[in-house]
Amino acid sequence: MQSDKAIEIALPGSKSITQRALITSALAQGTSRLVSPLDSEDTQLLRDGLRAFGVEIDDSSDNWLVTGKPGNLAAPSQEIFMGNNGTGIRFMMSFAALAKGTTVLTGKKRMEERPAGPLLDALEQLGVKAESIKGTGCPPVRIESQGLGGGNVRLSASISSQFLSSLLLVAPYANAPVTISLDGKLVSRPYVDITLRVMSDFGIDVTEQENTFFVPQGQYEAKEYVVEADASSASYFFAAAAITGASVLVTNMPPHPIQGDASFVDLLERMGCKVERSERGTMVQGPPPGSLKAIEIDMSKWPDVVPTLAVVAAFANGKTVITNVEHLRVKETDRITAVVNELKKLGCKAEELPDGLIINGNRDALKGALVNTYDDHRIAMCFAVASLLVPGIEFDDRAVVQKSFPRFWSYWERLKQELARQDKI
Repeated sequence: MQSDKAIEIALPGSKSITQRALITSALAQGTSRLVSPLDSEDTQLLRDGLRAFGVEIDDSSDNWLVTGKPGNLAAPSQEIFMGNNGTGIRFMMSFAALAKGTTVLTGKKRMEERPAGPLLDALEQLGVKAESIKGTGCPPVRIESQGLGGGNVRLSASISSQFLSSLLLVAPYANAPVTISLDGKLVSRPYVDITLRVMSDFGIDVTEQENTFFVPQGQYEAKEYVVEADASSASYFFAAAAITGASVLVTNMPPHPIQGDASFVDLLERMGCKVERSERGTMVQGPPPGSLKAIEIDMSKWPDVVPTLAVVAAFANGKTVITNVEHLRVKETDRITAVVNELKKLGCKAEELPDGLIINGNRDALKGALVNTYDDHRIAMCFAVASLLVPGIEFDDRAVVQKSFPRFWSYWERLKQELARQDKI
């Protein structure tokens, strides 16, 4: 590959890593410095939620200073609003279990449809009164606690791995060591790996054996922590390379990232792209236009990049089949239905499966349309990829990107300018 021709981009930090590092640093003794964290709607909501418990967070610069509060947490008197931050509200449920008193967590209307029951059940097993206020198994929730008990707990993580990550992050501060046994399958395993890696980086190592996680008592160590580029956000720029035949280098995506979604480039390689990982970053070079290949893939490990893959598949030759992602139906929107609906608007033959979708790619059949974003950041950003080559694509709400990538459209405009300069669009 001719790396000197690559379009170079440094992207904002990972949302997944930022939210986990906020929890660990909030519980650490001393002040941690988070380098290049993601500053977005979701991370702001979690940040403000932690502040309500008395955690000091200085976000006046690009690097945040978090002064931990490892003991004597008190429940805030006010309700904590978490918007549509599913990760954040689930993390805060367990965090609130460490505090003395009653915490109420609320969110947007869609949040009231996002499951929390298995996590509430697990907290009950650890001696916490945790309930869905409306009795639906979803937020808003009320957490009443005098501290987190230890011992054995059974947890179902077949709907969301966030239930497991939530418990793992706070378990070192329980009154006794915690053993978490999974009841059934675990979806989105790479996100649990991120959790375990961040915990280890802050000084707590979890032992795992046969779907059981053993968490020792301990205390996180305050430290300087560098947040790598967001792999889910990078997927849109790598997808742009795939469909245009350009080369895109994300300079702050390390050769051995801890995010599962970084595997998206491996899928693009299967579709005909060239991939190069080095200390300079990660680069994708798309094949000549019109030569992308369809694939069949189990995407259970990488649900957040399914919409991106689906849009790339619309430009590929043949039938792409994506399976084992039924948990996409309980994200910010039902992403299976949303992606299929919007692809059809563009003239792509697409259909739903109970646990996935089928895309019959034909780039020549695609046409412009108004894309409904469903108040979902990932729908807006994945269809921005299609807009590079399909004239007339508009969006009903471009501001939804605030959730994870507030400056997305300015980054995207710079990418478009470079692609145009190279005669790729």
